[in-house]
Amino acid sequence: MLKNTTKRQKLGWVLFLLYLALLSYLMFFSEDFGRTNPDRGYAYNLVPFKEISRFITYHDILGTEALVLNLAGNVVAFMPFGFFMPVVSRRSRGPVRIVLLGFGFSLMLETIQLVFRVGSFDVDDLILNTLGAGLGFFCYRRVQRFRVKLRRRREQHEVRGK
Repeated sequence: MLKNTTKRQKLGWVLFLLYLALLSYLMFFSEDFGRTNPDRGYAYNLVPFKEISRFITYHDILGTEALVLNLAGNVVAFMPFGFFMPVVSRRSRGPVRIVLLGFGFSLMLETIQLVFRVGSFDVDDLILNTLGAGLGFFCYRRVQRFRVKLRRRREQHEVRGK
């Protein structure tokens, strides 16, 4: 880290690294998601929206939990990525850049899953993960705007109090 790194950025780095560690564990090692079967063959889906529509169509058979875990889980899993990237990297403060970085990071993780046969490569996961990164950035922007409003109110209050 640079000497110019703020306390907020340092905290952002710590939280971002903890997030990456948790995400890596869940994607590659967690038995809860069927990640530890070494005899498993290659599993992949290259058709956009195929698995998403399957989960929606058959949610009564697969269960609501499976639907929520797959769809919302993939979105929520990448929201911290979109939130923390602009905190830890000044270059990553634009929505297009965050979406592209989120897509690239998701593609890397999905490819690792395919190559090492843990989980499955799913283009729908790329779509949902990228959406999650974008939503995370939207949340980051909302928090930033709120912080600016608070700072302005505090400054106005200090000026009036003097």
